[in-house]
Amino acid sequence: MDALAGLLEGPRARGAFMIRACFDPPWAVRVADRAPLSVMLMVRGDAWIVPDAGERLRLRPGDLAVARGPDAYTCADDPATAPQALILPGAECRYPDGRPLNGSMDLGVRTWGDRPDGATMMLIGTYPARGEIGGRLLDALPPLLSLTSDEWDCPLTPLLMAEVTRDEPGQDVVLDRLLDLLVIAALRAWFARPRAEAPAWYRALADPVVGRALRLLQGDPARPWTVASLAAETGVSRAALARRFTGLMGEPPMTYLTGWRLALAADRLRTTDDTLHTIARRVGYGSAFALSTAFKRVYGVSPQEHRAGPARARRGDRR
Repeated sequence: MDALAGLLEGPRARGAFMIRACFDPPWAVRVADRAPLSVMLMVRGDAWIVPDAGERLRLRPGDLAVARGPDAYTCADDPATAPQALILPGAECRYPDGRPLNGSMDLGVRTWGDRPDGATMMLIGTYPARGEIGGRLLDALPPLLSLTSDEWDCPLTPLLMAEVTRDEPGQDVVLDRLLDLLVIAALRAWFARPRAEAPAWYRALADPVVGRALRLLQGDPARPWTVASLAAETGVSRAALARRFTGLMGEPPMTYLTGWRLALAADRLRTTDDTLHTIARRVGYGSAFALSTAFKRVYGVSPQEHRAGPARARRGDRR
C-alpha cells in the first residue's frame, strides 16, 4: 500500500455528502462546513471559488478543484455576487441571515440549486471527517488546488453524472467509492505535474529502495520490522537503507513506522468498535498497554480519550 492508497484504506469516504448543484446567474453560496476535504467538478458554466485568505480560483467546464478544510470559502458565478445560502457542518443549509432554507433549494435526489437545467452545473463531493492516516497527505496540500481540463481529462465525469441522482439500494456506498476514486485520480495527476511540489513521501515512492520499503511498512505494519529485516527485503545493507530512507523521508525507517502504526490506530479508534487489544495487534503492538503508552506520548491523549473525541466518525454515526 502506498500513501495515496491510504485514502482508500483509511479516511475514505463514509457517508460522504455528494450533490449536483445547478444555478442560474447571479448565484453565490458560502461554504463554512469545516469539512477536511471537498471536491468540485465543473460540468457546465463557470464558477469562482473565493477563499477568505489566498487567491481566488476560476473554474471552467471540465476543471476540478479540491478545497482542504476547515477554512470557509465562497463559490459564486462572480466574486462580487453576495452569498444567497450558507452551508454549515452536517450539510445544514441556511440563508445568510441564519434562517433555515427548509428545503427551498432542493431539486430532487442529490440535486440542489435554482433549477435542474440551470446554466451552471457542478458536482460536489465532501468528506465529512478527517482520519489520521490521511494527515500526511492533507497537510501536504495547499488550501485550494485545481486541475484544468487541459491538464487532466476526468474519466469519471459521465459515471458520476449517471450515479449521483440515482436512488437505488446501496447507492450511498457507490457514491462514496466513486468519490474516493475521483480524489485519488485527481491528486495523482496534481502531484505528477512538472511544476508540482510533491511531498517527500510522494517523491520517495519513486525510489527503487525507499519506495519498496514504504510499501512494505505500510502494507504489513504488524510485522516485527527491524532495519535489518527491512534492508534484507529491499536488497541493500542496513546502513545504506537507513541513510537513503532518512535522506528522502526526513526520518529513520523505524520512526516512520511508529508514526504509521499510531496513525492506523488513531483511525481505527474513530471508525471501528474494535477493542484496544485488537487494534494493538493489528498495527504491530504487543499489548494494549504498549499501544496506549506510545499513543499518549505522541498524541497527548489516551486512546480512549481520542476515541471519544468530537471528530469521531463511528460506523453507527455515519449519517
